[in-house]
Formats: sequence, C-alpha cells, structure tokens
Amino acid sequence: MNTNLTLESIKKFIGVDKHLIISGPCSAETEDQVMSTCERLNATGKVNMLRAGIWKPRTRPNSFEGVGEVGLEWLVNAGKATGLKTTTEVAKAEHVEKALKNGIDVLWIGARTTVNPFSVQEVADALKGVDVPVMVKNPINPDLALWIGALERLNKVGITKLAAIHRGFATSEATPFRNVPKWEIAIKLKTIVPDLEIICDPSHISGNRELIPLVSQKALDLDMDGLMIESHIHPSTALSDAQQQMKPAAFGQIIDNLVFRKSDVKNELFNNKLEELREQIDKIDDDIIHQFGTRMGIAEQIGIYKKENKVTVLQVNRWKEILEERTSMGKALGLSEEFIEKLLELIHKESINRQNKVMNEDLVGQK
Repeated sequence: MNTNLTLESIKKFIGVDKHLIISGPCSAETEDQVMSTCERLNATGKVNMLRAGIWKPRTRPNSFEGVGEVGLEWLVNAGKATGLKTTTEVAKAEHVEKALKNGIDVLWIGARTTVNPFSVQEVADALKGVDVPVMVKNPINPDLALWIGALERLNKVGITKLAAIHRGFATSEATPFRNVPKWEIAIKLKTIVPDLEIICDPSHISGNRELIPLVSQKALDLDMDGLMIESHIHPSTALSDAQQQMKPAAFGQIIDNLVFRKSDVKNELFNNKLEELREQIDKIDDDIIHQFGTRMGIAEQIGIYKKENKVTVLQVNRWKEILEERTSMGKALGLSEEFIEKLLELIHKESINRQNKVMNEDLVGQK
C-alpha cells in the first residue's frame, strides 16, 4: 500500500521531545469535575495535554451523550489554568466549528467516525484552510486502508500536523480486552508511514483500569509516541466508561512505573553486538524463504499427481496430522501454539492455492 502523506510533528507542536502523554476525563460532566480532574493531573507533572469528550457517540440513545458546547469552555479554562494544550473529539462540521471557535488546540476523530469516509470527508472539508493538529483513531474494525484513508483525506485539505491513535478493535471473541490491540496493524501503519506519530489509547483497549499499566508498557516497548489515558476525579460515579477511568494520582503512579526505553543508543559495543545478531537472523530468514519456495514447488508436484489420479486437493486427515505433529514440535522448541497454528494455516492456504491452480489450469481461457 502506497501513500504520500505530508507530515509535521504534533509532539513538536505540543512542545514534547519524547513521549506525548494525554489525560483527562472520558466525558466533560460538570465544570468542577473537569477543572478538578485537570488540575490534579497537572499536579502529577506527568501530563502534556488535557482531553475530555464533549459530544459522545453512544450505542444506545438513552446513554449520556455529552454536555455539548458548554463543555468546550470548561476544557479550555482548564487548559488556561494549567498551561496545557487541550484536545477533544469531533465527528461533524458543526463540532469542528464550535471546537475551533472556543479555542481547542488539537482535534481528534473517533473510531466510529473513521469507519465512515463520508463523515471523515465532512470533517476534512470543515478544516480546509485551518492549521490545526488532528489525531485519527483507528476504525472500529481492523481495516488499515480506512485508517490511512482518513489521514489522507485530512492531509488533502492541508492538515499536516497529523497523528494516529491506536485504540484497539472490536471483536466478538472472549478476550480480557474491551478492544483487542492487534498490535500488528499499528506496526504495519508505522511501516507504511514511518514519519507518522502513533499514540496508544490503553483505556479503550483495556476497558478496565487494571489492565492499563500492561497495555501502556507494551505500547512503549513497541516504540509508540505517546499514551492517551482517561482520568476522572471520581471514577466510580463517571457518566461514561467508569471502569476504564482512574483517579489522577493513580494515573501519575502508572506513568512513574512505566519504563521509557529508547529506540536506539549511541553505544558502539551494543550496536556492534546488535548488528551481529541481526545478521544471524537475516541469514536464517533467507534460508526460511528459500525452504518455503522449495516446499511450494513440491506442493505443485503433489497437485499434478492428485490431478492425474482424480484425487481432491483437500485431505482433511493429512491436515489434522500436520497440525498436531508440527504444533507439538513447535511447543517443544518453546514456540507458542498460537504462532505455530497461524504459520501452518498460512502455509497450508498457499499450498492449497498452488494445487488448485494446477488442478484448474486446463479451464483457464475456456469461458
């Protein structure tokens, strides 16, 4: 996937050299709640930007959907009182206009908006000619093209201070997370757009304040550029997402306990050893790719033999046998069962595709 985004640093705009730490209530509920929460967050000395939801897109219409424009004034006043920049979510042109009119510093687009190109385009059109930073959360479903597309729509109207927010993805499977991280998608985004800053939202990934330290550390270890963590002066009485919010003091303690590692160091001995180990991995990877090529060649020969003898491509018993034997071998070598199963499924799928191609090559061009 190719993309040509023109990017400037949001961290530089905020005045942060390393990690951007954003915190504040999920929703602005009262003037005192916003101000008290933000002042206590500022007192921790661990936060760079304040957040609060003003308009809340909710699944059910009778849920708390935010206080509306008055909340912008509360958030801006909290920013002035603490000297910190502010950010809030916008989902349509009206939100953009009101947020900018009230002096919000940074906007973000939520997951429910990112999933809809029409809504993203409406926000983008409202921002045409405006030099304001915008952060874009991943869409609800794991669709990397939609995520990149939202960034491109904003970039096309002149927004260059862009960042992505990784908040996890919805799933029907039973997991400990509210939204499964699927870290590989955020990694792929960073690979495609290396200059794009990616902020992790551990609150929405976790859905539970107890998991936030774990998710936060994982994000930092994957070299993400910052964290967005929800905080509330009285989490138990919060009108939205009470389980994933924490008191400002607890937020400060979490940040204190995190290990902020470097992406590289100026240590010749370390770098030489690292390069030596990487060369070993490169050689092994080359060998693996060559072996895969040889394996698929044999799979095609099997396809030809099956075709000549009118045997089906899929042999269920053989596949079950491979899964059981290779999984046991992998576990004995210290590899996770999940990794082995995924790897074998990919290999098997490619083998089936190769054999199907051999089986049906006589049909090509007959239609």
